[in-house]
Order: sequence, then structure tokens, then C-alpha cells
Amino acid sequence: MAQKIYERPLIWNNGKAENAESHFLVLYNDDFNTFEFVIQSLVEVCDHSAEQAEQCATITHFKGRCEVKKGLKTELQPMQVALIKRNLKALIE
Repeated sequence: MAQKIYERPLIWNNGKAENAESHFLVLYNDDFNTFEFVIQSLVEVCDHSAEQAEQCATITHFKGRCEVKKGLKTELQPMQVALIKRNLKALIE
């Protein structure tokens, strides 16, 4: 009997096919940026509220990382670039 293979659905985003799978923008802790700077960056780049940004900054500080945004990879990439330009360590996972 043949085994069925299930594929993730594709969506079209700016003319490119992309898996409809969500990814996370992950912020990593560092030893040189202040809480205030990280909070301000999350508010400006990720459209967080001040309270949400403060919670993410605290989690990042104590756990070493925090998933700060969930979405499609193409939506998260500009945010990742903006955070990196501010000398913050951010990866899409």
C-alpha cells in the first residue's frame, strides 16, 4: 500500500510561493544594550505595546531568548533586519 505524503499548503506572497507555516522572530540576550533601548526597538520595529515590549525584554534577559513575533517568514524578515541594524541579535526560526 502506498504511503500518503501530506504537504503544507502554499500561499502566494508578492509573487512567490511560500509555505503557510508560521515562524518566530527570536530576540537573543546581549551584554551591551539597555532595557530601555530594547523596549523602544520592539515598540518601533515589531509594533509592540510598551508593556509587551517590557515583558519580552525581561524574558530575553532572564532566559537568554524570547519569541517576540510570529508570522510568515517574508513578514518577519524586514523586522529581523531592522533589529539587526540596531545591533540586536534576532533570528527567524
